[in-house]
Amino acid sequence: MKRIVVLLVFISFNYLHAQEDMYPEETVVAFFNAFHQQDTLALKELIYDTVKIQSVQTRPDGTVKISNSGFDAFLKSIASIPKEVTFEERILDYQVRSDGLMANVWTPYEFYINGALSHCGVNSFQLIWVDKQWKIFYIVDTRKSETCK
Repeated sequence: MKRIVVLLVFISFNYLHAQEDMYPEETVVAFFNAFHQQDTLALKELIYDTVKIQSVQTRPDGTVKISNSGFDAFLKSIASIPKEVTFEERILDYQVRSDGLMANVWTPYEFYINGALSHCGVNSFQLIWVDKQWKIFYIVDTRKSETCK
C-alpha cells in the first residue's frame, strides 16, 4: 500500500512538473503570432476540436449583442485580409489563472487597421491541458470603439 501511495505522489509530481514548462499564455502568444502572419495552419494547431468563438458588443441603442462565429469562418476571414491591409492586435497585458488542467488568459487589447485604432476591448481565452499541451477551446472578446483610451 505504501508503494502505491509513493507511486501516485511521484506520478502527480511529474504531471504537474511537466506542465510547469508550458504556460497557457505561450499558446495565446503563438495564436496572435499566427493571426498576424495569417497562418491558418498554425492557428489550427493551437485550437481544440470543439472550439467556440463569441464576441460581445453594445449596439447603438444600448442593448448587448453576442455574436457567434465558427472557427472555419474565422480562418477564412483571416486568410482573406488583403496583403496591402495591415492589422495588429496589440495585447496590453496577460492575466492568467490556471489549475493545471484548465486555464483562462485574459488579454486587454487595442486593434489597429492600417495604423489607425479601430477598436479595443478584452479577449478571454479558455484553454485545456490535453496531449501535453495547452489548446484553446473557447474565445470570447468585447469590442468597443467609443471608449478606447
